[in-house]
Amino acid sequence: MPFSDGEPRSPRAKTGDEPFLHGGRRLGPDLREFWSWASSDLIGNAMRGVLAEYVVGLALGCLHGGPRQEWDAADLRTRDGIRVEVKSSAYLQSWQQRRPSTLVFDIRPTTGWDATTNTFATERKRQADVYVFSVFTATDRAVADPLDLDQWDFYVMSTDRLNDAVGEQKSIRLTSLLRHAPRECDFGGLAAAVHAESPGAPGTP
Repeated sequence: MPFSDGEPRSPRAKTGDEPFLHGGRRLGPDLREFWSWASSDLIGNAMRGVLAEYVVGLALGCLHGGPRQEWDAADLRTRDGIRVEVKSSAYLQSWQQRRPSTLVFDIRPTTGWDATTNTFATERKRQADVYVFSVFTATDRAVADPLDLDQWDFYVMSTDRLNDAVGEQKSIRLTSLLRHAPRECDFGGLAAAVHAESPGAPGTP
């Protein structure tokens, strides 16, 4: 089959009703069943991180413009252009634990790819304007529910403040982050916290 390297297009969001086909005929399962099989473990590190992006996007009202761009330089972009990086951590993991996990976030600088321009940044840096550190706070597996947004805490910090605080550091524990006074909020306060920490907001660099 010839390979066509045309202009990249933003994929349309799927509905879940799309069928699997074989020989041009529809099989029983549909895309929704694949999603259920592949994505139901919301406590696992990988899917919890994607869920955290979605939750922050809900709060910011910026889940627009098609499905998630996995490799974009910033996880989310608000309607007024704020680039938001979402990091998540949790005490509970999918595997059996003897003790709760230490809350650590990856903050390494990158040479990010911009999905809107299809180009890589020339400078290794933190690409977003604002970081949202999302903590799934449940410690009792019997009642843990990542869809219950009351079980999440959020800590918001501008990238400028984060750079000043930690430089080129690759990761940070929540205990260390708290020493640099991020804005702590719940789901309902996320939008105000992100805008307060964004470039040009009163009191920000």
